[in-house]
This record gives sequence, C-alpha cells and structure tokens, in this order.
Amino acid sequence: MRYDSDLTDKEWSIIEPIFTKAKKGKHLQKHSKRELVNAVRYLNKTGCQWRMPPKDFPNCQTVHSFYRRAVKNGLWEKMTDLLVQMTRLCLVPK
Repeated sequence: MRYDSDLTDKEWSIIEPIFTKAKKGKHLQKHSKRELVNAVRYLNKTGCQWRMPPKDFPNCQTVHSFYRRAVKNGLWEKMTDLLVQMTRLCLVPK
C-alpha cells in the first residue's frame, strides 16, 4: 500500500546514499531502508502511536530501533536537511 507520507522515487534517489553504506561480507536485512524511512515518516505525519502502525509496515520494535540508530548516528538529521534543501530549491516534487 502507498501512503501520502511515502518517499517518492526522486526523494529516495537523493537520500539513498545516506542510508546505504558498503558493508564487507553478507549483511542480511529483512526490511529495506526505504521501507523503514517510510514507516517513520508515516508515524510522524499522522501522529500514529509507535506501537500501532498499519500492518503493512515492519513491526514497531524494528521501526523504532532503526529510527533511534539513525538519530544517534546523525543520519536522520542529514536526511531531513537534504530533503528540506532540495524542496526549497524545487528539486523534489511535492
């Protein structure tokens, strides 16, 4: 299902490098970073409680853990700053 808060393909292409780092060896990941970012954006946009996201998102512990690590590592701030800059320059469609 698609939500209004989901990243567009253009937005994702801009911020994807922030969340994808080359890792040595195999790194198994059940959920894509885009899916996790979309889940956090949905929670933020709608005011939905962390423990009550729609069933098509990853479970709440996974989303919260991803968000907490992204904030701690400064990735979330980099992402939002970049999206704000691109929006102000009219490079990201609304």
